[in-house]
Amino acid sequence: MIGETNLDQLLKTIEPKLHEGDYIFCTVKDFKKTNLSEVILFFREEEGFTLILEKKVADSLQLEYTFISSWITLTVHSSLEAVGLTASFSKALANENISCNVVAGYFHDHIFVNKKDAEKAMTVLHNLSAS
Repeated sequence: MIGETNLDQLLKTIEPKLHEGDYIFCTVKDFKKTNLSEVILFFREEEGFTLILEKKVADSLQLEYTFISSWITLTVHSSLEAVGLTASFSKALANENISCNVVAGYFHDHIFVNKKDAEKAMTVLHNLSAS
């Protein structure tokens, strides 16, 4: 299944979905005590493994974190070769002083924004899609 590459079509059909819950980023040297089915993402960096987890999972594992975010998925199936999508939505969010941390999955782009900015970010993304 091939994802969309046309930027205009992508922007018209991003259809953002706000997931329920609070999400955190943390780092661990060893993730053996973490149930991988509870991990949203893990990424190996030189310093250790970055994990994105639900806050309640991180709390139960007594993991340290500093940023509580909301998770927004752009439900359009974007191609990994699409040009300009990340730049377009990150610029729109930046114009409203909303930071975003982006993860590109095979099918969708996922945006993590500060919990306090979630509703505003959804409005910005809907407006971007409508313009």
